[in-house]
Amino acid sequence: MKSILRMPLLAGCLLLASHALLAQEVVHALTGTVDTIDPANKTFTITADDGSGSTFDQLTSAHKSAWLEKALRNGAVAAAGFNQTGTHVIVYFLGWGEPRTAIAFQTLGAGPLTKSTGTVVKFDKGDHTLSIKELSGTIDSFKVASDTVAETGTGAVEGLKFDPSKGQRVRVTATQINGSEKALFINASFAN
Repeated sequence: MKSILRMPLLAGCLLLASHALLAQEVVHALTGTVDTIDPANKTFTITADDGSGSTFDQLTSAHKSAWLEKALRNGAVAAAGFNQTGTHVIVYFLGWGEPRTAIAFQTLGAGPLTKSTGTVVKFDKGDHTLSIKELSGTIDSFKVASDTVAETGTGAVEGLKFDPSKGQRVRVTATQINGSEKALFINASFAN
């Protein structure tokens, strides 16, 4: 009798868990400069590294189902607490329409920052090195770390989980640390 009662309970738990997974939204990321912050309307305007401008609403509901990897949360500030215009950032957001919903920002520091666009020549998972060939033919190599952020077609992930294909187009924002280029952000989701 007890096993007959356990089956509906188990089925109910599985149904609730699957509903929660379906409700979870994908977090994406892009880099750019924060142009304006409007606290009254809870909006941000950002000029992305590709030159496009975007308006972002601020995430206001703590109940919003948004997933951001722990490694990415460590360097981020919730959108509600961010107040630095003119800063080069990674913005974590939900949705693709206008306006998008900003959930967090991560500043990229004072720089200098380098930006490179090209195709993946080699990705060495063991050495955590990404090499790309720019249109000019120049090969650039970047160290990839756990605090590197990669925007993929399926959302933002930490750099060590990034696994590009040879020939894939990427845009890399990097900084120089100890004589080598360290990737801060890798965009692998833009159109060719």
